[in-house]
Amino acid sequence: MAVRFKSAGIIYKHDFEDARRECHRLKAWFETSGIKVFTEEMSSKALVSQCFEEDTSIPGDVDLVVVLGGDGTLLGAARRIGRYGIPILGVNLGGLGFITEVSLTNLYKDIKEIVEGERLPFENRLMLEARVLRMGKEKCVFSVLNDVVINKAALARIIDLSVSINDTFLTTFKADGLIISSPTGSTAYNLSAGGPILHPNLEALILTPICPFTLAHRPIILPDTSTIEITVGQNSEEVTLTFDGQVGFNFMHKDKLFVSKSNKKLKLIKSPSQDYFEILRTKLKWGESSYNNGNQ
Repeated sequence: MAVRFKSAGIIYKHDFEDARRECHRLKAWFETSGIKVFTEEMSSKALVSQCFEEDTSIPGDVDLVVVLGGDGTLLGAARRIGRYGIPILGVNLGGLGFITEVSLTNLYKDIKEIVEGERLPFENRLMLEARVLRMGKEKCVFSVLNDVVINKAALARIIDLSVSINDTFLTTFKADGLIISSPTGSTAYNLSAGGPILHPNLEALILTPICPFTLAHRPIILPDTSTIEITVGQNSEEVTLTFDGQVGFNFMHKDKLFVSKSNKKLKLIKSPSQDYFEILRTKLKWGESSYNNGNQ
């Protein structure tokens, strides 16, 4: 077998026996092919008040990283290693997955094609950079793959969010929150909140209000040259800023949130077995019906 890779990383879902077992199998498979392997178990819980990039034990110069778990595990891996530009292959070990393209059934068939192929089939996915300034000082900075979300606490009143685009005032949203999504994240929280689906190769940002007070406030798609600035109203209570739904940060009155396209892009390895539209049809169950041939 002709192998182009010298090293690989494996990141697997925390406290999930299927992922741990598959990590051992895949590690042995790589080593049999003469590939040096580094492994890491993903942390178990979302982080609260984590302000800066997370560390990883995977070296920044491995040739590729395989993520075993689901979309959540891949999002965590993207924050840890996306900045190194390492190609990532997501393997779905369970539920709904839009970015973990490879199924466990096809894992070894697909990875054999990837390792032996003449070129690596990957896409450059746009990532978002979020910065929070407090009293003029940078308090938090993060690169995320899916979304940056502002949410009110469960029992708090609706919040006022003043939004400007490239220093030009847009509007003040009165809502339960606001989602700033990448095209990759368009099929996540954005979709549940009524936002549009964007093809992941597009260069754009999506701004989607969560349960807006007025129906005139609708989602808006912005060019990737946009810098979105958001401040929270003075009377808003217990507002939380989350990154990819996994990292939390207390967002306070007079804080300024800036979201723009990151200068980092995630190299996401494409599955040789299926394409993006097949994933959409399968995950969203397009074409399926509770009726058989039009009859009950």
